[in-house]
Amino acid sequence: MHIPFDNSYAKLPPQMFTAQLPTPVKAPQMIAANADLAALLGIDPADLDTPEAAQVFAGNHIPDGATPLAQVYAGHQFGNWNPQLGDGRAVMLGEVVSTDGIRRDIQLKGSGPTPYSRGGDGRAWLGPVMREYLVSEAMHAMGVPTTRALAAVTTGEPVLREEVLPGAVIARVAQSHIRVGTFQFFASRGDLAALQALTDHVIARHYPAADGPAALLDQVIARYAALIAKWMGLGFIHGVMNTDNVSVAGETIDYGPCAFMDGFHPDSVFSAIDQLGRYAYSNQPGIGGWNMAQFATALIPLMPDRDAAIKDFTAAVHGMQEQYEAEWLKVFAAKLGIADPTQDDRALVADLLDLMAKDGADFTNTFANLGHADARDQFLNRADFDAWEERWSKRKSGDAAAIMAQANPRIVPRNHRVEEVITAGRNGDYGPFHALLAAVTTPFAPLTDKTAAFARAPTKDEQVTRTFCGT
Repeated sequence: MHIPFDNSYAKLPPQMFTAQLPTPVKAPQMIAANADLAALLGIDPADLDTPEAAQVFAGNHIPDGATPLAQVYAGHQFGNWNPQLGDGRAVMLGEVVSTDGIRRDIQLKGSGPTPYSRGGDGRAWLGPVMREYLVSEAMHAMGVPTTRALAAVTTGEPVLREEVLPGAVIARVAQSHIRVGTFQFFASRGDLAALQALTDHVIARHYPAADGPAALLDQVIARYAALIAKWMGLGFIHGVMNTDNVSVAGETIDYGPCAFMDGFHPDSVFSAIDQLGRYAYSNQPGIGGWNMAQFATALIPLMPDRDAAIKDFTAAVHGMQEQYEAEWLKVFAAKLGIADPTQDDRALVADLLDLMAKDGADFTNTFANLGHADARDQFLNRADFDAWEERWSKRKSGDAAAIMAQANPRIVPRNHRVEEVITAGRNGDYGPFHALLAAVTTPFAPLTDKTAAFARAPTKDEQVTRTFCGT
């Protein structure tokens, strides 16, 4: 297998990473491989069908040109400072400049212990690998900036969690794996040389128009505000918005206890480790601002006039709310088929969400079926919905149907469907995984006899109310 590596992170100061080979596994077998993504990366898709592919993506065989390494970073986890984290179960093979001109990392997640494993086994079990593959590829198909899945393999080895589980590795692709926590690591240690080198690398790689840390902060804030607005428009709850899980490239990263809401409630929490609801759906915009404040704090040591920088950076972080609200309005106006939203449309959106919360209306199906009887069926108090719908009908654009068709997915990776797929996979049946993957990667297509079941909301008995990180 030829991968056209062109590595840059490995040339940064050595304190930013540890050279680290993946730990070989017993009997890797391919579950899925992403031919379209492989082609984008300059990999011959035909190579994915060879026995070597499973060996490469399990970490047993290191391709020519790779510089395997584990990155170090720190982070605030549920608001609590942890001075050293890092890739505890992942190894970055290297980078490629894709056919679209964008540099991307290829990383193996679940590839064995590293110096940052903190006593863990460095492995992943099959469930989280399948979940990340499905959700990340669904997010990409819905137009959300995200890491992507290149391949998933089983290892032929067990993983011990609360029980013995089948092991797996996912090959993950990102514009980079650099996080807010990466900046925090060097700022907290006063390593200004490394902090400057990291900043220069990120600017050159992701924000070439930025002329320094202040402009970098502004541009990361803008991307992050837009990203969270997209999450909100899909009823997506990341579940673990720690600063070590915030990509400075503005991509969704680290799909652990994530979930898409079924019945809408703004305070929905699914993550089993989020006991206090810090990362609830409605809290995501505010936590986004909090995370950007930590990023700003990490950049302050690079500024010549720190007092002035604190004032300017504080204003930039506070300005994120206005940027987010503009992006939120753009997202939800499109979901209502409004081409030219105004501030007055905020009330129209908010009133619908209030009605949905009151009646527990299904988030995805309500928006996907607006203008049809199926939307009305989501509500118990239909008179109130009818009154809202009359207001909406006077406001929506003439081409509303076309706008909404591109803004409202009919299929998302619902929790209960993902759990069904994982259960089947544990029994060696990957047919349900591939069927769900095909459905969630064509989310805006009209429903067919094959895909209609994936759009159905769960029954009460099928509901999944808790999701888990998998570590």
